[in-house]
Order: sequence, then C-alpha cells, then structure tokens
Amino acid sequence: MLPLPRPQAEPAAAAAPAPTARKVELDWLRLGAILLVFLFHTTRFFDPEGWHVKNAVVYPWLLAPMMFFTVWAMPLLFVISGAAVSFSLRGRSVARYLRERVLRLLVPLVVGTFTHVMWQVYLERVSHGQFQGSFPAFVPRYFDGLYAYGGNFAWMGLHLWYLELLFVFSVVLLPALLWLGRGVGQRVLGRVAAFLARPGGVFLLAIPAILATVLPPSGRLWGGRFFGGWNLCAHACFFLCGFVLVASEQLYESVRRQWRAATWVAAGLGLPLALVFGGGPEPAHLGLRAWLALGGMAVVGWSAVLAFLGGAIDGLRAVRSAFLQRASEAVLPFYILHQTVILTIGYPVVRWAIPDAAKWALVAASSLALTIALCELVRRFAWLRVPFGMPARARANG
Repeated sequence: MLPLPRPQAEPAAAAAPAPTARKVELDWLRLGAILLVFLFHTTRFFDPEGWHVKNAVVYPWLLAPMMFFTVWAMPLLFVISGAAVSFSLRGRSVARYLRERVLRLLVPLVVGTFTHVMWQVYLERVSHGQFQGSFPAFVPRYFDGLYAYGGNFAWMGLHLWYLELLFVFSVVLLPALLWLGRGVGQRVLGRVAAFLARPGGVFLLAIPAILATVLPPSGRLWGGRFFGGWNLCAHACFFLCGFVLVASEQLYESVRRQWRAATWVAAGLGLPLALVFGGGPEPAHLGLRAWLALGGMAVVGWSAVLAFLGGAIDGLRAVRSAFLQRASEAVLPFYILHQTVILTIGYPVVRWAIPDAAKWALVAASSLALTIALCELVRRFAWLRVPFGMPARARANG
C-alpha cells in the first residue's frame, strides 16, 4: 500500500504516480496477457471447437477453462489499450497520434493480411480437405470471396482482428476521446471518475459492458460474438473503460483497493458460468437463460479485469527492468506473428504418432522459441520494424 503524503514530505517520495507518468504495471500486464493468449492458441488444436487445424483427438474438458479465459482475456487487452490511448493523446498532437495509429496498427494489419495470414488460410483449407495443391497455387484462390462468408480472403486478418478493431476504435471514437480530455468534457469526466472512485463504484463500469453484450442482435456483424467471444460493442465499452480508468489517479487507486473483492466475484461466478454457458448459443436461441448468461459473462469479465489490474497496481508498480522495456517493444510483433508460427509448427506435429501431451509441449515450446527469434529479427532490421508493429526507431533507454 502506498504511504499517505505528509505535509512536508517531498511529492516524489510519497505521492502516487502522476496521471501522465508511464504506468509500468500496465506494461507487465500486457506482456502477461499476450503470453496467455499464446498459450491459449497452442491448445486450440485439442479443444472440440472449430479451428484452422485440429488434432485427430479432441478433449471436451478443455471447454470450461477456455471459456473462462475467453471471458476476461480480450477485455483486459482492450482496457489496457484504452488506457494507452489516453496517455498517447496527452503527449501527441492529433496528427501525430493518427500517424502512430496507422503505422502501429493499420500497416501490420494490411501486411499480415496479404502475407502470413494468407499462409494460415492455406493451412486451414488443406487441413480440412478444402484445397489440394501447393501454396503458390492457392495464392490466386485466396481472393475468392470473404473468409467466414464462404470465401478465403481474410478481411479481418484472422487473429489480427484485434489490430483492426483497435484501429477502428482509436479513430472513430477520437472525437469523444478528445472531448473527454479537454474543457467541459474533462470536467465531466473528472466528476464521473470521482463518483466511481467511491467504494464499489468502479464495479458500475460493468453496466455498459452488460448492455453491450446483451442488447445488440446476435445475427449482425456488430452484435455477434465473433471476435474473441465478444461482440464489437462490448469491446468498444472495454476500450472506453480503460480510457476512463486512468482519467484520475483517485479512480485508478480505487481499483488497487478493490482488486481482492473483484477476484472473489470473478472466481465465484466465472467457473459456473463457463460450465453452464461454455460458448453456447446466442440469446435468440435460448431466451432468458442465455441473456442472463451473457450478462453474467460481462460481470465476470469486468471483475476479472479489475482483479488483474488492481493486483498489478499493487504488486508491480515499482518493478522496473531492462527486460520489461525490451519485451514491451516486442509485444505487438509477438502477437502479430505468434499464430502463424503456431499453425506452421502444429500442422505437421498433430499428425505425428506421439502422445497428445507431447504434441502440445512440442508445439508450445518450439513456437515460443521461434516467435521470440523472429521478433528479435524484426527488431534488428529497420525495414521490418513498422510492418510488424514496432516503432520505426527503438526507444531510448531510461
């Protein structure tokens, strides 16, 4: 717990970090979340849900833990992204901010869609018996129709949909974000943040996520749970919540104080929700039961986000290292590359006559090593940095 400032104490010694200071705990949290996404994707060969490449034997028991992971993983990443955008807007002009969004998100999305994501679609089509032939022979076929609508062209970049949505939110919501950061909007946001900083108030931020999860029609692109188990509206709510959470140090500190309560809520409701709902039908098919399940999913997701964020603030705020700086720069290229590497290695491995546990261990270990090696390659060559999500120039030390 941070000590309270004394009247004559130096501000740097006692006060919480200024709102404009870099929050190291968010870097640690983003790094941990991306590594868990990596592990999640290494298990996708073995769960009973559809995926690009599947093992001959699948395990239904994986559904419950995977559902629980789905409930909080992408919400956490969008909350962290919303917080990062808040800090980015404070230190940049609008033009510079938009340029940074294009270079860090849109360029890697476009490059990926026309290169290594095409390879993923090829592996899927060959694995499922939907295409026979070499990769060069598949390339012209890649542009036959839209993926998920009977065609091949991965308009959302497959796993790169996260970059696509983050870019859209960062640009479409920019007028609202700018309003909240200036003048009347800043004062309104300050009052809202002060209200939410009261005991239990931060849990009220689950309400927009609940409404965004339950109300939009599931048959529409913006209402269906097509993106990491959530719909577009819910992801936008989590993004905005991240922006709001760092609006005041008072609100941010309230998350630290309440993370244990949030953990109990997430754990107490999460596993039963995963067991009962487990990636099942949408509300239109199950009526009230599914509406309650989707609302519960939003409550659990937000509580888990608060638990992880508050725990990180409590335990990681002062943990700084050269490793974190280096790893933080590589987080985005690691995310961009990891699924392509996993599928490339997993495609032959799942066909080997070895135990499935050995298959998973081999895929996970070799994919992790190769993805890290590729990120290091990207880091070293200037012409690769921007196409794979790194800043054009390395960060200065310090």
